[in-house]
Amino acid sequence: MVRPFVCTVDQYTAYGYGASSAFTYTHAEDEASFSVVDNRSAAQKKASYRTTGGTKSRPGTRNSQRQQRNGQYQRLGVTSRGNTGNKTSAVNVRRRFGWKDYDKPQRARDASVNVGPEWQVLEEIEFNRLSKLNLDVDEGEDISSHGFLYYYDKSYDRVNTKTEKPLLPNERVRYFITTSKDPIIEQLAKDDEATVFATDTILSLLMCAPRSVYPWDIVINRTGNKLYFDKRSNDYVSVNENAADPPIETGDKDNINSPIALSMEATIINHCFAMQVVNESEKYEFEKPNPFASSDDLEFMTPCAHRYRRFDLGISEEEDVRLIVRTQLDSVVKTSTGDSLITIKALNEFDPRSQGAGGALDWRQKLDTQRGAVVATEMKNNSCKLARWAVQSILAGADQMKLGYVSRANPKDNRRHAILGTQYYKPRDFAAQMNMSVSNGWGIVRTVIDLCMKLPEGRYVLLKDPNKPVVRLYSVPPNTFEIEFPLLDEGDELEEEDEEVIETR
Repeated sequence: MVRPFVCTVDQYTAYGYGASSAFTYTHAEDEASFSVVDNRSAAQKKASYRTTGGTKSRPGTRNSQRQQRNGQYQRLGVTSRGNTGNKTSAVNVRRRFGWKDYDKPQRARDASVNVGPEWQVLEEIEFNRLSKLNLDVDEGEDISSHGFLYYYDKSYDRVNTKTEKPLLPNERVRYFITTSKDPIIEQLAKDDEATVFATDTILSLLMCAPRSVYPWDIVINRTGNKLYFDKRSNDYVSVNENAADPPIETGDKDNINSPIALSMEATIINHCFAMQVVNESEKYEFEKPNPFASSDDLEFMTPCAHRYRRFDLGISEEEDVRLIVRTQLDSVVKTSTGDSLITIKALNEFDPRSQGAGGALDWRQKLDTQRGAVVATEMKNNSCKLARWAVQSILAGADQMKLGYVSRANPKDNRRHAILGTQYYKPRDFAAQMNMSVSNGWGIVRTVIDLCMKLPEGRYVLLKDPNKPVVRLYSVPPNTFEIEFPLLDEGDELEEEDEEVIETR
């Protein structure tokens, strides 16, 4: 018996913000003044510049950088009496050094989950340490494939800003079963096919952790010699997470451009877009049925296929570090060389003029003529999200990644959208464009596995600090998140009612 879960935001939502006190900067004028008599001729006079702090520095030098960090800057064109000699320079100084920044809300984010008083910190790892890890892993091998796919509708390749198509709502449901509740993984663990188990969404988050800004958490269960990476519910697609000026929470519940509202909007767009661009008259069947739905449920669920793949993370032949990951494929496309398996994702534009847009171009004006600039901006503003999509496609062994461009029909209305275009990418080429190192991601995964395998059996939480580039590994009581993840003894079976389904409306 499955339980439909409607997309709602709880107190543990990873995209929330808290408020913090603002700070102000006050500059006091020097009371002492002096004058210099220049007895040189006019022809000998040269322009001179005075730097505060009493030291000279050239731009780009270590001394110059230190002055900028200490809040020192050149007051070009401003005299000691406060008279403006060069208004343009004064304005530039204000813009460069945060004029009236004290009026802006401070971004003190809340953690994705409340840290209990009984939680014990076992390890703290800075992102710069994670970025130095490296592990080369061979291509994964397929263990089993389940479900079916519809073929991609190639008519959407001809859509552009002049022939845009409305994004249609979709009432179908999509199953999001976490690792430890997956019946296929349960059987694979019994058969000792691997020692570590995860899903592609969890693994991609871990592999792209150094790019993340928003807080997140991963629940890790150590049972016997097996390790299970689990993710709690309410996992939404982020929007402009990596922008220099990302969306902020203003406290207005009706603000459609708040981080929470934008992430829910992006999640629904991805769900509807993946369903709309396929042709339901043609079906591609895999050898085994979908493990999460009965034949009666197929009519109401989103078509997708699950591929269980195994990767060997061992450094030597004696090491047994086999990882099985459940991956997802969204469609099949016919090519000159045969059928190609693809994943389908959608980027969304909300309002290029609003706060948090990250300097994005107007898609309706620039998407057809300057698509490269549009993609470059999205790679900058959504570095973590796009890197995760590329990694998920690589883990699934997808031949291509289909990327859609979806925009609001009206910037003030977040309920109606239009498809403005689509584009194909090869997953590894796309990752290379973003400077995403898959070997670095595998190094992060192996490091976390080694840390957890040294610990006794129990439950642990890997938590990203909400405001710092740091992850912490906590030891938590066994009954933590008991409703979501019942801690099982090795060999125990899951009841059918433990399955969970998320419904996106």
